Amino acid sequence: MVRTIAYGPSPEQVGDLWLPDGDGAGGNGFPVVAIWHGGGFVAEVTRVIMEGLAADLRDHGIAAWNLEYRRNGSGGGWPQTFADAADGLDRLASLDAPVDLARVATLGFSAGGPVSLWAAGRGDAAVRPVAAVSQAGVVDLDRVARDDGTDCRVVELLGDPDERREDYARANPAERLPLGVPLLLVHGDADENVPLEMQREFCRRATAAGDDVELRVIPGATHFAHNDPRSEAWRAAREWLQAALGA
Repeated sequence: MVRTIAYGPSPEQVGDLWLPDGDGAGGNGFPVVAIWHGGGFVAEVTRVIMEGLAADLRDHGIAAWNLEYRRNGSGGGWPQTFADAADGLDRLASLDAPVDLARVATLGFSAGGPVSLWAAGRGDAAVRPVAAVSQAGVVDLDRVARDDGTDCRVVELLGDPDERREDYARANPAERLPLGVPLLLVHGDADENVPLEMQREFCRRATAAGDDVELRVIPGATHFAHNDPRSEAWRAAREWLQAALGA
């Protein structure tokens, strides 16, 4: 079953809840993964690209909360895009659905990667995730903004990193460490859009800050392998989530 549910007044402030059959763990509810899609923060790319992963989570007994959010051209920016991440995640607390709020994880692909990590690391959340995954994520927004070779329009979303230093410090997961939850970064060594070295540097910084972080490098995986529910890149993420959520 899939239900589309609003978490705000904008047409972009909705999520699709993919629920397994039954009531979950004898009535205690299903574990949940909140999902943020990638697409370089452009309005043309939507949550549809994550539906294969949402369906696979559902088939493995995990509810998927596949979130839309405001992006470049659809009302996004700072703080709107990140406020949507917070509000979308916290909407789980008021859903009339069999979900277990003690077993929530976040997952983001590409531009959704830093959103996933940011949402998981909030200290004032109504819903407190127990784990977070970034799939080929642009996990250092300052670095992305300064690198013309990385395919992500973060400068349009946040502005110039020198002129808006305080905004980057609030939004950038690499500057908010430690995030305080177990982290998995999954990346392909054939990724054509986001450099593997960005993941390695983030892991070094997160580990030094005290976070429990793992980098899983998938041989031969390209950037968009992560969206394929049949891929090794996705299997690595899903199996880690199953273990983290006790699913």
